[in-house]
Amino acid sequence: MLLYVIRHGQTDYNREERLQGSRDIPLNDTGRGQAAANGRTLATFPALELPLAEFDWVASPLGRTRETMELARKAAGLNPEGYRINPLLVELSFGDWEGQTLLEVEAHSPELIAQREKGKWDFRPPGDRSESYALLAERIDQFLSTVRVPTICVAHGGVIRTLFNRIGKMSGDDAAIIDIPQDRVLKIENDAIGWI
Repeated sequence: MLLYVIRHGQTDYNREERLQGSRDIPLNDTGRGQAAANGRTLATFPALELPLAEFDWVASPLGRTRETMELARKAAGLNPEGYRINPLLVELSFGDWEGQTLLEVEAHSPELIAQREKGKWDFRPPGDRSESYALLAERIDQFLSTVRVPTICVAHGGVIRTLFNRIGKMSGDDAAIIDIPQDRVLKIENDAIGWI
């Protein structure tokens, strides 16, 4: 397997530390700059195995990932629209917590925040559509089973955390708390995972 993964660029929700989840929040100016810079990183990466146009390019269907993809492709000298979407890559849903900061949630639900801190990987926020990282990982397992050619993917922080669990063999609770930058490209080659 050869997979390069980019987290979408910054949004205002990221800047404000709001739980974004499956809400369709657009990039801000910082995020647009990060997306273009990641495209330039790929275009100038000396160890790239194939010409960029020969990779399968795939993104989460949310607007912030599609915009990141298009800006990255344009910066890399490719047709911005030459990619496909895959709904398996959507960010995990924070359910009723989406749009709030953790401090705001803690003000009305301190017991749930305490429960989350004890085991973030398996914790599921309230709400019908909410997910835990463990549930998200099941979707990402499905996605990984479809990666048969060298691929460049634009996804979300939660998706990348599950990759560190699945590919990097990091424990779920450790993977759920690692920082995922928006200005770096992750390379996965077989069982090796790391930032370029």
